[in-house]
Amino acid sequence: MVAGLMAFARFRSLSIRNKLLAMVLLPLAGVLPLLGLLLLWWGNEAFDRMLITKIRADLAVAQGYFERVQVEVGASTASVADSHALHLALAQPGDAAIVALLQHAKVHERLDFINLRAADGTLRASDSGPARATEPASPARRWADGGTGHTSVEILQVAQLDALASGLRERVELPLLPTRDAAPTERKREDRAMVLLATRAVRDSDGRLLGHVQGGLLLNRNLPFIDHINGIVYPEGSLPFGSRGTATLFLDDVRISTNVRLFGPAKDERAIGTRVSQVVRDAVLVRGQTWLDRAFVVNDWYVSAYQPIANGAGQRVGMLYVGYTERPFTLLKYAALASIGVIFFAVMIVAGFVSLRWARTIFRPIEQMADTMRDVEAGRLEARVGAVRSGDELGRLAGHLDRLLDVIDDKTRALQRWNAELDAKVAQRTAALEARTRELAAAQSQLLRSEKLAAVGQLTASIAHEVNNPIAVIQGNLDVLRSQLPAATAATVHTELRLIDEQIERMRLIVTQLLQFAKPAEYAGYIAPVDTARVLDDCLVLVGHLLARTRITVQRDFTATRQPGINRNELQQVLVNLLVNAIHAMPEGGALGLATRDVEPDSVAISVTDSGAGLDVELMDQLFQPFVTRKKDGTGLGLWISRSLVERYGGDLRAANRSDGVIGAEFTVLLRREPDTAGS
Repeated sequence: MVAGLMAFARFRSLSIRNKLLAMVLLPLAGVLPLLGLLLLWWGNEAFDRMLITKIRADLAVAQGYFERVQVEVGASTASVADSHALHLALAQPGDAAIVALLQHAKVHERLDFINLRAADGTLRASDSGPARATEPASPARRWADGGTGHTSVEILQVAQLDALASGLRERVELPLLPTRDAAPTERKREDRAMVLLATRAVRDSDGRLLGHVQGGLLLNRNLPFIDHINGIVYPEGSLPFGSRGTATLFLDDVRISTNVRLFGPAKDERAIGTRVSQVVRDAVLVRGQTWLDRAFVVNDWYVSAYQPIANGAGQRVGMLYVGYTERPFTLLKYAALASIGVIFFAVMIVAGFVSLRWARTIFRPIEQMADTMRDVEAGRLEARVGAVRSGDELGRLAGHLDRLLDVIDDKTRALQRWNAELDAKVAQRTAALEARTRELAAAQSQLLRSEKLAAVGQLTASIAHEVNNPIAVIQGNLDVLRSQLPAATAATVHTELRLIDEQIERMRLIVTQLLQFAKPAEYAGYIAPVDTARVLDDCLVLVGHLLARTRITVQRDFTATRQPGINRNELQQVLVNLLVNAIHAMPEGGALGLATRDVEPDSVAISVTDSGAGLDVELMDQLFQPFVTRKKDGTGLGLWISRSLVERYGGDLRAANRSDGVIGAEFTVLLRREPDTAGS
């Protein structure tokens, strides 16, 4: 009773519009959404059951193929045990004929190893040669019991596997990688082998036991085997919507053979050495259940199926897994559920719209006036009530309100017009002042740079001329010393003399670079249109000896059609310097990018990019100043002189970090098609 009175009181406090909407739309807003939610819940459950049914069928296909491979390994071993060639080899003295037969059988039957055991189970010979004197106790010997034959999955230690086959150790040992939600462990490596082991008895015509033939297939890192399972379960095009199917073999909870990738489809590194989550491990290996549910596999959510694998003694030693990525199917499910929801809510909206059209004839005039007043208060002075169908007092009141708002709007617009004129004059004066300020700053910067370059040019020219004389003296005395030394003595100090020659040559190069900057006119060459793509290809030949010692790939993108005017040799000097710097920035290898493009209005841009460490912010401001370098044996003159050469022809050399999402530096040479050499 009290609740009813409170609801009635709240209803009375509502506006006319809300009262009408509540009476008309309440049944629609209550019944249809409830039916829609029930249908969405049922559809979600049905879709999830369909995914589980599919993964159960996929696991059955994978399990069937796994069992078929076991049968094939057993059949291959039996064919060798029953072969006439084996009986002939047993009749010959020594084991040479047996070893040759086993080697042929291993290749022919596509086994990883095959061996022959004596009647008492001891290892006699393998495809690697005669058996060693001792063999570690292993399941391989346990199944050589004189029976008719046995095929099972067995776990062998590395020493046990080495006794049966050589050269397989590297496929067994692998590091355990940290894996999300895996069971805690102190182990760092997995060094056990999972093998499909088949044992068949060898008997003579009288049924007397002569020995046992054992053949096996190593499952560790057996990528063709696991890829074939994946190809059978998930052939190309079998999964819609971009979903990816995977298959995996586990030894205990460690992936020993899988086509799951570590970092997604962009990488080709398989997730061998990662581990399954503790929840799945406890369910499958501890409790012996088959897991049919979603699971997080390395880096994504999969609809997954895990089947325990038991050895010949019935112990659970591993798992067989198949699964496909859940996200595409989840998106499909959400799309289907959203479609159902849209249909239901569209019906509700249509019904509500019809009801609202009937109700609005009552509350619309008052609502129009209220909305108009709110718009005017918010600053939208052009808002008006407009035509009102009602011809009663509400209609006349709406017309009077519009006329009053027209008068207010005229006065307001006049004030705004005067204010706009004043703002325009202030903005015009401010823009002119800012332009003058920028011109003054640019002129000051250019003047300061010119003064610095002139001072540095004079200083470097004087230093270069003063250093040239001692260099010539040193070189001349060194040549005299080399000619005066006896041949035996000269041979002993050949290395030291060669090092002196190299350092003298380095000093000459530094002096030449200093003179080139100090007296650019003396080193300038003739100007001609150049093909930028051909110049870059020639520069790659010049630095080919550096590229040959690295793991750097060259990426070309030559789209420029214009030919800038510049001295070809000087442009080649600039580009070689940039290429050498890029190669030095990638000592561990990377990608060297070369690109040309046309730049408006009439220029060409040549870009050299690397994937090195990039440029530090504090180094960026000093990069083109003389004697600034990060190299241990650098002079700091290369970029300085390179920019000077480019600017001589009206161009520019710019440096920046790459902006395409890749770490590294990008140097861009801007050249004009008609060079401006007035200042050179």
